[in-house]
Amino acid sequence: MNKTLLVIRILFIALCAIGSWLLCYTIEDWDQRRGLAVMIGLLIGSLVVLVDLMLKGFSLRGLTAVTFGLGLGSVIAWLIASSPLLNPPGKGDPTTVYLVQMALFVICTYLGTVIALRGKDDFNLVIPYVRFVPHEVDVPLIVIDASALIDGRVAKVCQTQFIGAALIIPTFVLDELQAIADSPEPVKQARGRRGLQVLNELRAIKNLDIRIHQSEVARRQDMEAKLVFLAQSMRAKLLTTDTNLATMAKFQGVSWLNLHALEAALRPELVIGESIAIDLLRPGKEEGQALGYLSDGSMVVVNNGRAFVGKRVSAEIIGVMPNAGGKMVFANLLGEVEAS
Repeated sequence: MNKTLLVIRILFIALCAIGSWLLCYTIEDWDQRRGLAVMIGLLIGSLVVLVDLMLKGFSLRGLTAVTFGLGLGSVIAWLIASSPLLNPPGKGDPTTVYLVQMALFVICTYLGTVIALRGKDDFNLVIPYVRFVPHEVDVPLIVIDASALIDGRVAKVCQTQFIGAALIIPTFVLDELQAIADSPEPVKQARGRRGLQVLNELRAIKNLDIRIHQSEVARRQDMEAKLVFLAQSMRAKLLTTDTNLATMAKFQGVSWLNLHALEAALRPELVIGESIAIDLLRPGKEEGQALGYLSDGSMVVVNNGRAFVGKRVSAEIIGVMPNAGGKMVFANLLGEVEAS
């Protein structure tokens, strides 16, 4: 792509020089100044290419916002210039009126352009480009934040194909992940790298619609408000593990997808008489007892299991008692589970 652009730029400068040289044939006064005309053509072409290089990174969304700002500023300047304030009957110097109209045009177009660029995210959300898909217009959208990516469970959920919506990842979320991954603190660095790894796992999932939304924030403190604003404007749901962000979203009427609630809902109910496989980790308080833990952190007390500490056994549930940490399960030993 860069080589193609380089060739196009060289051809453009060459065409400007050739055009200036050919122009001398149509204007007799320039016939003796062909060298100067070619130099002027080269300078004009180089200046245009320089402007092109300076506009590197200027997105189509930004260009749309600038065009909108220029148009709006021009309309406002025309309305003011056409008002009776600047056109009193039989009064007013035409030169002064012209200069005032010119000043109004320059000022209004400048202010319109600046305001449009500052609010280009708002302008973009008037007609969200993320909904312009060829196969379906009303695509469910989910805005995902950095905490959900760092958590990691979203990739496993998406692999099961339970999520049938498009994932919207704002660019400032990607910047936040990169900043965390570059942190000098080992714990933050590991969290950031985990989030980037989960992002790559999401990209590798077939038929998963991932869209990067070009959006920036001036301060990190504005990220939560911007996430809620994006979700609200796109009529999307918000996927996060941040309770404070979820509370803010709920207050603004934005639906919140809670991975913790999903995990709790998917936990199987323990029924008395059901057999479970459990790894016994240490002896219990009572004689003959051994302790193990389920995947959700529930403690399992196995009677007559002390001799099997360090092994995986099968046990029959005889009681379930809720406690502050979740559940405490009591079971009778059935036997050791053969290693497969």
